[in-house]
Amino acid sequence: MASHLRLAIKKSASPLARSAVQARFASSAAKQPTLKERLAELIPPTLERVKAVRAEHGKKSFGPVIVDQLYGGMRGLPALIWEGSVLDPDEGIRFRGKTIPEIQAALPKAPGGSEPLPEGLFWLLVTGEIPTAEQVAGLSAEWAARAAIPEFVEELIDRCPPTLHPMSQFSLAVTALNHDSAFAKAYAQGINKKEYWGPTFEDSMDLIAKLPTIAGRIYRNVYGKGKLPAIDLQKDYSHNLANLLGFGENHAFVELMRLYLTIHSDHEGGNVSAHTGKLVGSALSDPFISYSAALNGLAGPLHGLANQEVLVWLTKMQAKIGTDATDEAVKEYVWATLKGGQVVPGYGHAVLRKTDPRYIAQREFALKHLPDDKLFKLVAQVYKLVPDILLEAGKAKNPWPNVDAHSGVLLTHYGLDQMGYYTVLFGVSRAFGVTAQLIWDRALGAPLERPKSYSTEAIDKMFKNKN
Repeated sequence: MASHLRLAIKKSASPLARSAVQARFASSAAKQPTLKERLAELIPPTLERVKAVRAEHGKKSFGPVIVDQLYGGMRGLPALIWEGSVLDPDEGIRFRGKTIPEIQAALPKAPGGSEPLPEGLFWLLVTGEIPTAEQVAGLSAEWAARAAIPEFVEELIDRCPPTLHPMSQFSLAVTALNHDSAFAKAYAQGINKKEYWGPTFEDSMDLIAKLPTIAGRIYRNVYGKGKLPAIDLQKDYSHNLANLLGFGENHAFVELMRLYLTIHSDHEGGNVSAHTGKLVGSALSDPFISYSAALNGLAGPLHGLANQEVLVWLTKMQAKIGTDATDEAVKEYVWATLKGGQVVPGYGHAVLRKTDPRYIAQREFALKHLPDDKLFKLVAQVYKLVPDILLEAGKAKNPWPNVDAHSGVLLTHYGLDQMGYYTVLFGVSRAFGVTAQLIWDRALGAPLERPKSYSTEAIDKMFKNKN
């Protein structure tokens, strides 16, 4: 039994609680392999497959690289291996080959719940396999057992002024977890590189497990929500996160967290946070340092703040045209936004050429749980009207909404209306995809990333010399 779980059992409030936690873990572990055990089984054949793919395709070209791609932020440039997910322009994100509707149907649910548990999504990202309910229950128990953060990290968070942005506090606390990094310790002791994946896995499990505790402490400190409750060893990851935020008694909000964490967990490797985590990890930085760097990228306005911008735009519209505005009033407001040189936030996507399936998943949640919410009705109205307006205006190759067009409205409905905090929730979720890839990078011996760069003068000379 994992040392973290033994400690949790030891610290449980009563013999009955200790027995329940132990039985929960034993029932799942005795019948089926744990995530780490299954990963150990998968690594050797995966290494052989990678060798075979490189032997067969290693010298083949993906196509030409044009200068505009270098100046254009490497948009669309094939340059990374990312195992967990691939973004299909017509179908949206696929997690290990499975669409969002497929994972919603296949992944285990909590008792009495209908949304997929993100524990199952992490298992899928790491192994490529759908876990059983018992395996997910074991993962829930292990994360709950690992959730405590060191006392000095608690003090570090508590000493931050409430005016310090929640994402800055989040990154600071995650960096400080490096103090107890299993990978950093093993590397200092001279671990064989073939074994790097083991302590990377342990750090990744610790990181994911501790994020709700960190996020909850920051939320309560910044917004004056009182003392942090204890982790419930009997509950799943999303329930504990919701409870730490003060919403644990609201079943619908807990369900929203399960959906939110699942659909935001991964989105290919080229987005800023994922790419940053992979890049820093390639220097053999441990998962805590690597993910802290990823969080700093996620905090940027062009990456993690989009849902806030959507919510601001919607509330300004609502204030101007009213809560039950006609379609014509909404159209006029949208056209005024475009004619003012602004974009309609939440619409359009760099890759997708259809409505983001993550948007659809959230829309279905809203139709089920909050169909009469005034702000949701406005979102639905915008969804009906904006695509045709954008096509008419010639403003977007893809006029359809992305995930950010919906998430803020759902959070606001349940009372989590502190928009400056939304990126922290995004950060909790995105750790799943980044750490899954870090584990596989170490298992497959991924090298230090070192792409070639050119100056403008060098490019100019290069092509002039060819002519």
